[in-house]
Amino acid sequence: MTEIFVKTSDLRPGIIASENIFVNTIYPILRKDTELSLEHINVLNAFGVKRVKVEERLVVKREDAYDDNEGPVDPDEVLAKIPIKKSDLQTRYIDAVHNYKKEFFGWRAGVRPDIAKVRSIVIPLLETFIEQKKMLLLLNGFSNIKDYTYHHSMGVGILASAISRQMGFPKGQTLQLGLAGALADCGMAKIDVAVTEKAAYLTKDEFHEVKQHTLYSYQMIQDTPLLRQEMKLAIFQHHERLDGSGYPRGEKVNQISVFSQILAVADVFHAMTSERIHRSKQSPFKVIEMIREEEFGKFDIKVVQALHDLVGNISIGTKVLLTNGEVGEVIFVHRDARLRPMVKKSVDGSIFDLTTNRHIAIEKVLE
Repeated sequence: MTEIFVKTSDLRPGIIASENIFVNTIYPILRKDTELSLEHINVLNAFGVKRVKVEERLVVKREDAYDDNEGPVDPDEVLAKIPIKKSDLQTRYIDAVHNYKKEFFGWRAGVRPDIAKVRSIVIPLLETFIEQKKMLLLLNGFSNIKDYTYHHSMGVGILASAISRQMGFPKGQTLQLGLAGALADCGMAKIDVAVTEKAAYLTKDEFHEVKQHTLYSYQMIQDTPLLRQEMKLAIFQHHERLDGSGYPRGEKVNQISVFSQILAVADVFHAMTSERIHRSKQSPFKVIEMIREEEFGKFDIKVVQALHDLVGNISIGTKVLLTNGEVGEVIFVHRDARLRPMVKKSVDGSIFDLTTNRHIAIEKVLE
């Protein structure tokens, strides 16, 4: 195979790069054997690359390669491309939180959970978010400290259903798990309000009381025929960790179901990205890194990867706000570090590589 050097200005889509290209970066901005697109060529120009070693051949694509009749059509992917207004989604979400809050107040007064009623509140919202995956990043912006408990229940349900769908589970199971996620903290209604709404840090005894909520939640839903047994177990186990550091039983690896693990990851991610009494919310992108790195060994890596694929699927051209307050545009996404792309700053046009500036992360994607 003949290889030649070509000026970047002479590159055309379809040409094959024959070497990795580095520009003071940990990862190559272009990998060997990459078939160049117009996007790749723009990135090379942005970095001031003058010439590229390429294979002396051009990939020619059939005009009908993307014929609509080739291969099965995924209904979820079709629906995901149909946009929904943020305001419309937020209205549906806030209505669901409000209705869930009313149910929660009933449980606090001693009323047994009406699972059918909760299901009617939750399922339509789950279906909307499953169809609109990009809207998952809006969840932490919808929440507030005052009603955190109810927002958290909705958020965990939505994230759990989206993660399980990303992992390939049938839609029926994803909706069941989403309902389980929304009910996972229903047992908090049995905890003293003075403890759950305490502004100061909890004492050891108070934290021990809060940890009983998994048992209370299970007891409150154990008799319903509207939740499958494996979902009831997931509610009971959603604070267990693979290394045995969780509760209520300190169970490990094979004793913890995959559904329990999905609820666990959804629970931690939503909590850490939401404003709470004792903690400020953190960047969703930074939180995924923390779950993968600092909490390594506690969560099923396949579940974490599914969350990563859902939330961290950043593309070139995306406008972002960084945790240092600067705004920019993603101009390159590292294959091995997708959460830490290269960003072209809006203020001066300089290029900022998040792989070499680990103290800064993407705060949020801008609309």
